[in-house]
Amino acid sequence: MSKTISIIGCGNLGRAIAKGIKEDKENHFHVIATRNKIELLQPLQEIGVEITNNNVDAVNHSQIILLAVKPFMVPQILEEIKYSLDQNKILVSLATGVSIKEMQSIIGDKIPILRAMPNTATGVSESLTCICANDENASLHLEEIKSLFEKIGETVVIKEDLMDGATVLGACGIAYVMRFIRAMVQGGIEIGFDAKTASFIANQTVKGAAQLLILGNTHPEQEIDKVTTPRGCTIAGLNEMEHQGFSSSLIKGIITSFKKIEETKK
Repeated sequence: MSKTISIIGCGNLGRAIAKGIKEDKENHFHVIATRNKIELLQPLQEIGVEITNNNVDAVNHSQIILLAVKPFMVPQILEEIKYSLDQNKILVSLATGVSIKEMQSIIGDKIPILRAMPNTATGVSESLTCICANDENASLHLEEIKSLFEKIGETVVIKEDLMDGATVLGACGIAYVMRFIRAMVQGGIEIGFDAKTASFIANQTVKGAAQLLILGNTHPEQEIDKVTTPRGCTIAGLNEMEHQGFSSSLIKGIITSFKKIEETKK
């Protein structure tokens, strides 16, 4: 029997998840997407997603509820839907920095609550989704939620105290990699390529580099050693990047993003 998933507050991430689920060939889920500005969800309706601006009605007709609103809206939305939640439903929050304990203070602890942090690569079924549950009741549903998010990429189960870090490394990480690719493209144009060709080369190179690590289960330095030769152009370029603060600036950026999340929780 197919289940119904409602995505409450279907913005960019929610739309990517809905699209990923519906495009999965083995999909057996009915998806309901909600948003105040319902007209923005029209493209989802065209691929079979039910759209509405009524959160309560969506929750009433769903077994799995994905809470995809901005963190500051979580209390308001939970107050709105809490009387439609029961023990037969599973609530999965995608909101950064809002703990399960905080949500339980609003809707109680009888309802299974999990947290998940996917990224926008859900739209091409290549997301990395970190998932956590903090009690035995919710843990019973881990495999089901893992199975759901595995339709749109890979998953890893972590402890809740690592969820903020997962947001930075996995979700913000998409933007970090995009900025790196942009810089590669700009460098490619500097040395003579047109923008389209430079983009193609950079994109495929990053994809290939990731596949080398994933399929080979190797460390980046092992793959770097295969490319660098004594007095060669690769090591010269790498050393110049490091002299300019390449690795340290990236690490500092990751830490700064993490601190920003922690600040919003105070």
